[in-house]
Amino acid sequence: MTRAPSRAHPALPRTDRPVHGTHEYRPAARWEDAFLSGNGRHGVLAFGDPYDDRIVVTHHTLVRPNGAEHARPPELAAELPALQDRLLAGEWEAAESFTDHRPLQWVQPFHPAFQIRLRVPSDEPRRHRLRSVDFTTGEATATCAGGTSRVFVSRADDVIVQQVTGLDLDIFLDHRLPGAPADLAVGQGCVLTPDGALLTLRARYPGSDRAYTGVTLVVVTGGHTRLTHPGVRVTGADSVLLLTRVRRHTGELDVTAEQRALSALPRRYDDLLGRHLPLHRTAYERVTLDLHAEPDERGLPGSELLARPRSTALLERLFAAGRYHLLSSAGLNPPRLTGLWTGAWDTAWAGGFTNDANVNLQTASAASAALPEVTEALAALIHRQFDDWRENARAVFGARGAVAPAHSDGESGLTYHFSREYPLHLWTAGADWLLKPLVDHDETYGVRDPRTTAALAEVARFYEDFLTRTDPGDPGGPLVVVPSYSPENRPTGGSWGAVNAAMDLSAARHALLTAADHHPGSADAARWRALAGRLPPHRINSDGALAEWARLGLDDTYDHRHLSHLYGVWPLDEINPYDTPGPAAAARRALELRGAENDSAHGHLHHALIAARLRDGERVAHALGEVLDGDFFHDSLMSAHYPRRDVYNADAAHTLPAVLVEMLVQSTPDRLVLLPALPEGLPSGELRGVRTRFGAELDLSWGPDGFRAVLRPRRAHRIEVRTSSGGASPLDLVAGEDHVLTSGTW
Repeated sequence: MTRAPSRAHPALPRTDRPVHGTHEYRPAARWEDAFLSGNGRHGVLAFGDPYDDRIVVTHHTLVRPNGAEHARPPELAAELPALQDRLLAGEWEAAESFTDHRPLQWVQPFHPAFQIRLRVPSDEPRRHRLRSVDFTTGEATATCAGGTSRVFVSRADDVIVQQVTGLDLDIFLDHRLPGAPADLAVGQGCVLTPDGALLTLRARYPGSDRAYTGVTLVVVTGGHTRLTHPGVRVTGADSVLLLTRVRRHTGELDVTAEQRALSALPRRYDDLLGRHLPLHRTAYERVTLDLHAEPDERGLPGSELLARPRSTALLERLFAAGRYHLLSSAGLNPPRLTGLWTGAWDTAWAGGFTNDANVNLQTASAASAALPEVTEALAALIHRQFDDWRENARAVFGARGAVAPAHSDGESGLTYHFSREYPLHLWTAGADWLLKPLVDHDETYGVRDPRTTAALAEVARFYEDFLTRTDPGDPGGPLVVVPSYSPENRPTGGSWGAVNAAMDLSAARHALLTAADHHPGSADAARWRALAGRLPPHRINSDGALAEWARLGLDDTYDHRHLSHLYGVWPLDEINPYDTPGPAAAARRALELRGAENDSAHGHLHHALIAARLRDGERVAHALGEVLDGDFFHDSLMSAHYPRRDVYNADAAHTLPAVLVEMLVQSTPDRLVLLPALPEGLPSGELRGVRTRFGAELDLSWGPDGFRAVLRPRRAHRIEVRTSSGGASPLDLVAGEDHVLTSGTW
């Protein structure tokens, strides 16, 4: 797919500040280009054609039953000792038989609900003007000669709000979206009530007692409304207000109760928006990035900016759009592979939560870029599924504690998605990997969530039960992680299920030490620290690279999209250029040797995050360039999984802000690093409002004459400050006292 050249249109007015929105001069021809709004539960895709508009409605709970709703983890614990014996004896393919021989079962696939259709019932010439989305409000707006449509999804009232003015309309709900099952049992209704016209659409999944129902209340000011089953025609109205919700359910939904709830909401668009803005705008505006882009470029439509991949105005807008989309998709759950949106039923990889890479990459900026709403959404998913994690540990490993699944549909946290080539049931690092953002959040805000503390203890108990094996010839030697799995790679000459994967070593060590830190002075803490101390170190291979498997005889396969073996670099602090320069150099060598395999966006940006931690600005710029040059972004500024906008996917859109923050500011509970990996192409700029893991807010500006950083600490603490010059100095922070750091003094 090549990007069609845009017709010449006037840019929006020049601006000396970054633009917090995007716009186009034609409606979306593809659902992938539709502008997005969401509140972390409901979502919409707005095509932006006031004459024949389509608003696709989504909801985080909408997953199609496919058998996975009844799936259980494999009961393999009794076979685990024999598998461990065989792997320790060097039978590298032994794990391929560690299965109950079930076929691959995908998680329940995410799908859209329906589209709200709004058609102008006339053949008058159609003159489109502009469609836009305002990141600060969450509103998608479309204007034409004589009419305007605005839509947003309220965080305050959990309702989709749309207002149309100046146009006569035919309005109806339409389930006919690409890939919808032919045998979806659909029933529709429309009725005039004293509160407005009520439109309903109920769809029951084939062969299931599960269904979903959409309810839209059409409130008309002035004019005339009449039924045109299955919708209504509105003529001569001053304004038309649509309030929409969708529910997934079993049995029958109480539509009357849904009508009453919608009728109880305010009837004015501005009143509903006013209730929403304190929750949305406040969150969105906490952090801003200004790269001193050309004012003329800032006013360009998004599609024209995307044709200028080296534009700093493009990076500004993608940073803003990424924050907006990330916030809008996080609430009930963190973002899915597609965020909160899809316009078709055939979502790739079921549109689920891919936990072994994508979820953490998409949410990577939550702590530093001041979006606690995103971390809270991830925490909600984890704690809702934690009983399932316990069941995974019991069934597969015969252990106490918790093991996270590699895939989830948002309903189940059970491990049932695995196969010979993807033995994801062997992945034991997942619980630590998914809990790491929660730990970062607690460090950032200075309050430990007791749920996180309890979860860490359960993960440590899993390792107590699981880490019991050593090499047969060295019973007093280091512990061995067996079986071990490095997502989603395999060693050269071996199979996917292996021994001592680097990610597993880092995860086990971090989980045990973090659990001990959260339970100070306890007997458990001492035992967990001792267990962590028995784990082997990482191995440096003959290429001078940190090996993906620490076990001798398991050689690296370099050309792969995942970088799980560098977990110790990012997001952990286990390997860094300051405390562990030797392993950091080996990690950098591993990064140099890593291929891109299939050019997945998540692989390129994962690469960039690790390079930033290793202070390699040139490599960060190259990885960013692979994405920006690769045509990964739709006109909506939502992204694709592959180059040339192939496969709608939120990885690039949501991860890019984290890359930009990491190359400018990094922190640990005891360290601040300023401008660690600044590319040459960004000579000046300002990053404001970022949070650090030692509890301070930070504003940073930089340019040819140096940098200036203002720290606003919320608690007293001594930290180490490092700058791009490589030096280190201590700094004593006092709560409530600002500290100004400049390149002349640091």
